[in-house]
Amino acid sequence: MHQRPPSLATLFLMLIHISLFYSVARAQDGHTLTGEFRTHKNFHSRFLTSDRDVLVYLPPGYDADKRKRYPVLYLHDGQNLFDGATSFIKGAEWGVDETAQRLITEGAIEPLIIVGVYNTGKDRVEEYTPTADARHKVGGKADLYGRMLVEELKPFIDSEYRTRRDAKHTGLGGSSLGGLVSLYLALKHPQTFGRVVVASPSVWWDNKMILREVEALKKRPRLHIWLDMGTKEGGNEAEEHTRNARALRDALARKGWKEGSDLKYFEAEGAEHNERAWAARVEPMLRFLFPKK
Repeated sequence: MHQRPPSLATLFLMLIHISLFYSVARAQDGHTLTGEFRTHKNFHSRFLTSDRDVLVYLPPGYDADKRKRYPVLYLHDGQNLFDGATSFIKGAEWGVDETAQRLITEGAIEPLIIVGVYNTGKDRVEEYTPTADARHKVGGKADLYGRMLVEELKPFIDSEYRTRRDAKHTGLGGSSLGGLVSLYLALKHPQTFGRVVVASPSVWWDNKMILREVEALKKRPRLHIWLDMGTKEGGNEAEEHTRNARALRDALARKGWKEGSDLKYFEAEGAEHNERAWAARVEPMLRFLFPKK
């Protein structure tokens, strides 16, 4: 006698139980991942000396509709984005997965794929800076890092996942030096990236070279830019960092970006330079750059 196959409702409940099981398991081993993830270990680049892990967040419903394609947001410092167990300061993460999961489920933003690109520790400063800084005597490999993203990682992600591949549906972002390199690479590769998270950018790097990059633009690229800064970042230098962020906002405005349209500038009152502060800004970032159509 043939056994009757389980109903759709039964299958759905089974999936919920499996999801709960993995959520509990993650919590017990210190991991805090929420949602569906894929891990690509030791991603290799011919342009850079170190391999790195890549963690991919998939939106709710990704496996249900095999025809649907999704925008993609690439974020630097991947170990700090989703999982308190891997973050630089244990337990201090951006909570990008929890925030994205909630906003997508509520219908507040577009469902999107989020790619966390791990930094490699010792090479982070070199890879996240476009030029060498005279004071620090390091830096300048951002162009090579950009080639890895544009010529290697993005084609790989596009081949493995159902992505919307055009620049309009591809974002890049990060904080601190990650914010600096995001804007620099988006300005250089507007045919690849169309949405940019520039959180707490290190405008000071190399005598404010990013301001010179913006001022040298002959034509405004078609970028939607989220730019922010906390008012207490850098301790005694907080006022300077805030002035630098405002100067970057003003430089972008002079080149034709319009606040509230393709540029959003946000000052987080009392916010410091850390993962907790950036976690508090993930929701408005995503709402601005990936609004529900």
